[in-house]
Amino acid sequence: MTFCVTISPRLNTPLYALLAAFSVLLAACTVTPPKDSSNLCAIFEEKPDWYDAADDMRERWGVPIHVPMAMMYQESSFKADALPPKDTIFFGLIPWGRVSSAYGYSQAKTLTWQDYVRETGNGWADRDDFEDAIDFMGWFIAKSHTINGVSKWDAYAQYLNYHEGWGGYRRGTYQRKAWLVKVSERVKSRSLRYASQLRGCEEELQKSWLWRLFT
Repeated sequence: MTFCVTISPRLNTPLYALLAAFSVLLAACTVTPPKDSSNLCAIFEEKPDWYDAADDMRERWGVPIHVPMAMMYQESSFKADALPPKDTIFFGLIPWGRVSSAYGYSQAKTLTWQDYVRETGNGWADRDDFEDAIDFMGWFIAKSHTINGVSKWDAYAQYLNYHEGWGGYRRGTYQRKAWLVKVSERVKSRSLRYASQLRGCEEELQKSWLWRLFT
């Protein structure tokens, strides 16, 4: 996970000036989305630490990398601080509050995130940290498989679980939401494209991982 340093502007000392200058170098605190989110190989080549985190998620939860990556793209476009849209009042003209507590890469809601933290013991987890976010999605996908019998490879049904919750999926609430079914189809299509791309580059990604490990 990423730790960012916050410098108090009230520290009017030479030490403050030094720390403020150093904080500019903490690029990890201002993570930007991948330049080419249409290609999973390009994403991981640009952000090799993301591949390491995704590989760890796969080993821990038995979830194929392309499924949560396609779901994450749909949820946040890989933006660390993504928020849901604001609700509106007065004939839809004035923004007021957020439509949900979702936040971060995975757009995890607060209560579900707390369940993840409690069950995994990952007390330092942050929703705006990619490593934590993709591990959360692996946990959720694995639970969807256990609770509702949905294949970990089925991006379409997994996304419906992710959006509607395990109980909502069992009740078939998505059947009354034609727009959600279309979105889930897009997630499935992207996941299949990501899977094909990853098959063509993962050997090189793993070599790069070993190189980084021993250098």
